[in-house]
Amino acid sequence: MLDYVALGVLIFAAVVLFYGIIVLHDIPYEIAVHRNHPHQDAIHAAGWVSLFTLHALWPFLWIWAMLYREDRGWGFTTGKPGAETDLAQQVAELRKRIELLEGRMSASGSEHKEG
Repeated sequence: MLDYVALGVLIFAAVVLFYGIIVLHDIPYEIAVHRNHPHQDAIHAAGWVSLFTLHALWPFLWIWAMLYREDRGWGFTTGKPGAETDLAQQVAELRKRIELLEGRMSASGSEHKEG
């Protein structure tokens, strides 16, 4: 009787270990889904490949999944959110100033030629 109980416990432990490893390797994919990562499918496929490479890729998948956030993208920008619109406004103001200066120069240049 104890032989069957021991066999049952052994099979149960093997099944739990097998599925536990699979669930563990899906953690980067779940992070990617939660963060709406643009490379979700690649992270999921690489997680399966990591199972067959003795988990060598798994830490890199975790980092890859954690790098992206939907609100800030990859996080490599140094500006604040909305800095692109500020930059566009600055460029428009500089163009106006250049046009004004060019207008002054052409007006003063025509006065010097007439005089």
